[in-house]
Amino acid sequence: MNTLITFFQGLASHVPELLQPFIIALAGAVPFVEGEVSAVIGVWAGLNPIVAGVAGAIGNFICVTVIVLLGARAREAVVARRSRARESVPVGVGVGSGAGAGADAAVADEGATVADERGPADGEARFLDEPPAQKKPESKGRIKFKRFLNRFGVPGASLLGPLAIPTQITSTILVSSGVKTSWILLWQGIAIVVWTTLTTLIATGALSLFTG
Repeated sequence: MNTLITFFQGLASHVPELLQPFIIALAGAVPFVEGEVSAVIGVWAGLNPIVAGVAGAIGNFICVTVIVLLGARAREAVVARRSRARESVPVGVGVGSGAGAGADAAVADEGATVADERGPADGEARFLDEPPAQKKPESKGRIKFKRFLNRFGVPGASLLGPLAIPTQITSTILVSSGVKTSWILLWQGIAIVVWTTLTTLIATGALSLFTG
């Protein structure tokens, strides 16, 4: 991360002043840099604090918006596919008699035999000696954010989320949880503005203190 900060700070210092806000916005779109750190980079590079804060926040929010919209579309596609799969499952006839019932039983027995030979009917081939798939443990940041979400809801989790993980990751968690897209963007935008403003003020004060 220090390498990224150094890179963007050097880049912002060496490009024309007209291009500096675009560099800060680009930095704001990078996870773990985001609006708050990119604004600090802009202030330390000599950019006007207001311009640096606005550019960093815009870059951060654009990135989050793209992630939320793409994530929402992907989730809708998965839900629709699962719904179609459930609807396509044939419903068995519960009542039968005579030869028809016997034929149905024979088909059922044959299907059960084939299923036993295939193994688990989950669409994947598995060996008997293959260990069960283990779920990758979640990071501490994700666990902390989910605690925020359970305790404070979307507003509180969005505002406190940057203390745990970047907004790009918190947005994906909220989308996968089924939260409404507009609600996510509203509170992620508020969180970005709050944190970017706070760090911009701190950076401006620190720079004024050091430069006398």
